[in-house]
Amino acid sequence: MGEACKHVPDAPGVIPSMVDDRGIAHAFWLRAPGCGEIRPVALPEPGRGDVLVRTVRSGVSRGTEALVFRGGVPPDQYARMRTPFQEGDFPGPVKYGYLSVGAVEQGPRELRGRTVFCLHPHQTAYVVPAGSVAVVPDDVPPARAVLAGTVETALNALWDAAPLAGDRVAVVGAGMVGCSVARLLSRFPAVEVTLVDVDAGRARVADALGVGFALPEDAADGRDLVVHSSATSAGLQRSLDLLAPEGTVLDLSWYGDAEVTLSLGGAFHAGRLGIRSSQVGTVSPARSGRRTRADRLALALELLRDPAFDVLLTGESRFDELPDVMPRLAAGSLPALCHTITYDGA
Repeated sequence: MGEACKHVPDAPGVIPSMVDDRGIAHAFWLRAPGCGEIRPVALPEPGRGDVLVRTVRSGVSRGTEALVFRGGVPPDQYARMRTPFQEGDFPGPVKYGYLSVGAVEQGPRELRGRTVFCLHPHQTAYVVPAGSVAVVPDDVPPARAVLAGTVETALNALWDAAPLAGDRVAVVGAGMVGCSVARLLSRFPAVEVTLVDVDAGRARVADALGVGFALPEDAADGRDLVVHSSATSAGLQRSLDLLAPEGTVLDLSWYGDAEVTLSLGGAFHAGRLGIRSSQVGTVSPARSGRRTRADRLALALELLRDPAFDVLLTGESRFDELPDVMPRLAAGSLPALCHTITYDGA
């Protein structure tokens, strides 16, 4: 991080207050690609249909947030990539993020005191419409609840993919999304699931998720379905190579401004192979007539009752450390699946 990106906290080791008596909270902003800072935010007075949420935990999405932090969002995707409570514009200054868990301090009686999930950037407290939060089940810890947006993505992908009992499935890319997909697939009857990744250390994660593991060169082919989430050309190519004839790769990767190169001169045409995208921005067409986005998020939170997801929580930092932590997460020098952020008093 360059000298111009240096962040000086209010006081060493002191996390900015959640919200002071003037209604000032603090938020993490991307000032410019590669440079993050913490800024004060004036909170509005909650209206009748609003909630005031004091943040307990937030999570950093290694894939998408790292891409945003590096300035890798292509201009033609600026509008599509906006999050519900984003402020500013790409490439920066922008307040970005969408994995936040907090406690409702003001709002409708049925929500007061409840722990909720919200698609909100990293911020000590915030005011949003009550319909924008989802209640976290009592037996889901706040740290695990930050995975709700990721498990929602995995759930939507499986609605798109429609795996069948007895399928042989590979999940290529053992990041947050790939691991979440693998865990959900492991609960399908007689489905054989193999998590594929270049990092041999992810074998331990796969074991905790109850699925098999293979390095790309060792993965078995003849798969009925391959879910790809490595965000690399090599991963997508290997996904195609693992398919049985007439099989499909469901691609969950977000490549940003990176080019993707594939070799389609071999089995792609002869095997009638398919590549299909899946995107969480809309409910899968397979369920859009019967499920809303709120229904999907509520189901994701119910699925997080499963303690196996705790293996995806690989580190934590204080909120005031985010300006120094984000460059390390984006560069990969701080290895993580889901890195969580703690807040003062949480």
